[in-house]
Amino acid sequence: MKITKLFKDFFDSEKVGGFLLIICTIISLLFANSFFSNEYLNVWHHPFAGKPVEYWINDGLMAIFFLLIGLELEREIYIGELSNFKKASLPIFAAIGGMLVPAGLYLFLNYGTDTQSGAGIPMATDIAFALGVLSLLGNKVPTSLKVFLTALAVIDDLGAILVIAIFYTKNLDFGNLSIALGIFAFLLVLNRLKVRNLIPYLVLGVFMWYFMLNSGVHATITGVLLAFAIPFGNGSKKSTSYLLQNALHKPVTWIILPLFAMANTAIIIDSDWHYALTHKYTIGIALGLIVGKPIGISLFSYFSVKMKLSSL
Repeated sequence: MKITKLFKDFFDSEKVGGFLLIICTIISLLFANSFFSNEYLNVWHHPFAGKPVEYWINDGLMAIFFLLIGLELEREIYIGELSNFKKASLPIFAAIGGMLVPAGLYLFLNYGTDTQSGAGIPMATDIAFALGVLSLLGNKVPTSLKVFLTALAVIDDLGAILVIAIFYTKNLDFGNLSIALGIFAFLLVLNRLKVRNLIPYLVLGVFMWYFMLNSGVHATITGVLLAFAIPFGNGSKKSTSYLLQNALHKPVTWIILPLFAMANTAIIIDSDWHYALTHKYTIGIALGLIVGKPIGISLFSYFSVKMKLSSL
């Protein structure tokens, strides 16, 4: 089985990232529930350019994380585990199951209530935490499974982003969205013209991110789009895609993911937290994520293989 070396290098760095992610999560929870809780929370809620710091981490820095994930996914599609159509279709079906079944379980408990619109909550898979936790197992996990989870999580998240854009975004700005997609189309033209210089891709990528951010669609999708616009060439160590992917490993592992973990787990746990477990929407979210995800992914994977639409 051919596994690309860069993917192994990617997960070698992710082992460190996994430990950092867990450590930062624990530290953040401890700080958020300590005697200086207010000061700690203010760090993430402090306004910067009109938005809280947490917002810029989730919508800005995480776009770079998605760019790295997109570059690896592109590599696997061209020369790796997903280069075969039937293998590539497996994580697509798995992701569909991983979205529909959790949403279905949530709706089963909340349909007809004021909270039924929360069905989109258990649909998404957090790529950063999913890959971080998986990387802790090291060599015990086959590389092909890591590739599968990476592809599944990206497709799952993109699906969730589309659901948010279509059903939850009240003010979708089609003007900004059109400009963002127009920039993406122009980047694809540059790719076809064999422009290998990385600078125009990165500069236009920043503009695409800006317009996507102001369109109402989650801006992290820009990272994946930009990844597939950047020239892959023959996939050698001198290719534009390889050089960028290699350059992003350490900043993502040591800076972006720890900041993401701390900003998003700065949660105050109240003394009466257990009362929340009696609400239907809480039970729906928990069932969707803990039960619905594995069932949906497993069933859709199983039937897609049995129906010869996919292969393991």
